[in-house]
Amino acid sequence: MKGEKILLSHGSGGRLSYNLIKELILPNFTSPCLQKLDDGAILRMKGFRLAYSTDSYTVDPLFFKGGDIGTLAVCGTVNDLAMCGAKPLYLSCSLIIEEGFPLSCLEEIVLSIKRASLMAGVDIVTGDTKVVNRGAVDRLFINTSGIGLVKEGTNISGGNARVDDVIILNGPIGNHGITVLSAREGLKFETAVQSDVAPLNLLVNDILEVSQDIHVLRDPTRGGLATTLNEIALSSGVEIEINEEDIPVDEEVQAACEILGYDPLYLANEGKLVAFVPPAIAPEILRKMKENKYGSKSKIIGKVVKKSEGLVCLRTRIGGKRIVDMLTGEQLPRIC
Repeated sequence: MKGEKILLSHGSGGRLSYNLIKELILPNFTSPCLQKLDDGAILRMKGFRLAYSTDSYTVDPLFFKGGDIGTLAVCGTVNDLAMCGAKPLYLSCSLIIEEGFPLSCLEEIVLSIKRASLMAGVDIVTGDTKVVNRGAVDRLFINTSGIGLVKEGTNISGGNARVDDVIILNGPIGNHGITVLSAREGLKFETAVQSDVAPLNLLVNDILEVSQDIHVLRDPTRGGLATTLNEIALSSGVEIEINEEDIPVDEEVQAACEILGYDPLYLANEGKLVAFVPPAIAPEILRKMKENKYGSKSKIIGKVVKKSEGLVCLRTRIGGKRIVDMLTGEQLPRIC
């Protein structure tokens, strides 16, 4: 790596991000929790199983249809805890603010943090505020960390996908990516597209009420559905097959992708999850998800077909089959 420099692509959540973590970061830390590359760590302490996660938010612009950086900061960490099978309980919230940032904007964002935490049923219990010189940071960055409780018998991880697992997606993909892009670039569409940012912990709770035998939960944020499925395939050592015609994409998002040359499989989401479940319980899981407002458009999109070194294939609408790789390069920086 001598002589190389960090690129925006290293923060895309795609291939370069994955390589940076695997080649530079993981070799220097020995924790088994970290080596799993899950959305959070499961820690056992005096008879309790705690999930712990942290994330930073640098989205540009700060405000967009359907949410803002404050809503994103709460929901993003709540969802990371939920993807571990945890009930989120407490969050920290740290603000890095640029000198000159309008207090009125900060107040609006703090109120969004309050509303989102109430919606998710979590408490903001600690935090920090730093102000840096004008130009040292772009307006406002937020870091949130969270702690949640995991029930005994729940064992959810990106490395747990098994052959014959059914893959369920809780709704249309790509809305967040297109919303942030349109707000940033001033694009106008005939119909409203807005971010899907939402807390998914109650949906996960509904899933776990049906069965604790859930193998994988993951929210496809940066890098989109394609990158998330590749990460799971690599961690589990399996081949995943998804069906193009079964993957829900709103018409407005599909039209925007066709105009702009994007593939919705790689667009960021902030209110979506994929669940890998045994085929015997998949119908009941799907039914339960559809009863929740954040899962009303859930669909089975594919399955795990065999053991492999890690591969994702797409069955196209015309009957063909192609490999779907991780996101390469940077599709849209500062998406979350």
